[in-house]
Amino acid sequence: MLVTNDDGVTSPGLHTLASALAEAGHEVIVVAPASDCSGQGAAVGPLHVTGKIQFERVGLPGTDIEAVAVDGPPALCVMAACLGGFGAAPEMVVSGINLGSNTGRAVLHSGTVGAALTGLNFGQPGIAVSQQAGETQLWLSAASLAVSLVERVAARSEALVFSLNVPNAGLSSIPGLEAATLDTGGTVQSALVEREAGVLEFRFPTPRPPRPGTDNQLLAAGYATVTALCGPQAVTLDDWAFIEGLLPAARPRRDSA
Repeated sequence: MLVTNDDGVTSPGLHTLASALAEAGHEVIVVAPASDCSGQGAAVGPLHVTGKIQFERVGLPGTDIEAVAVDGPPALCVMAACLGGFGAAPEMVVSGINLGSNTGRAVLHSGTVGAALTGLNFGQPGIAVSQQAGETQLWLSAASLAVSLVERVAARSEALVFSLNVPNAGLSSIPGLEAATLDTGGTVQSALVEREAGVLEFRFPTPRPPRPGTDNQLLAAGYATVTALCGPQAVTLDDWAFIEGLLPAARPRRDSA
């Protein structure tokens, strides 16, 4: 099982998650960014230019878990691992625990979610684990829920990514785990307020009230939430006639001859 994150290989959330999975009997390898790569989605960097991935074997302090620090974002870590760069390809990707929730359509920009979706491109299911930020992080709550969810996800016939968001509270204080849809907004919403030469300044307004049944609404009510996500896929349209004539000299398709 591959464990990664976007907060960097030294993140306590990553260490708690990897340790909890290992203690539950899973064979774990950590492959994570050498530094904070938050907000980079499924970016892999200029790999097409360099053709190389720089890494260092670091280990996790106080454990015997194998860990690798990669000079690049989390999606690059997952891609390298799924291609066999650090041994056998993993059968599942568990990403997190992210410091702060990943909710709404803004998950498109999340490195935590992007890492798990990259594994899905290789046919592997994944879990992206995020926890609300607080003065003191109760990492074990999110780690415990993630460990319980792993077995359920592994038993499914269809590979998907499940985005798990957990309140920063003890397990006994969380009223339940609810299936949620994505809210239209994310945790961070911004508005452009000023333009200067070479500088864009943003403010972060008070978010709109979340829609009922969404991750933001349920998380605000104290529930942990899980949302099923799938990777990039084509959409079937019935009105492709709108592209006809854009290339008048188009030749017949070979498969239609």
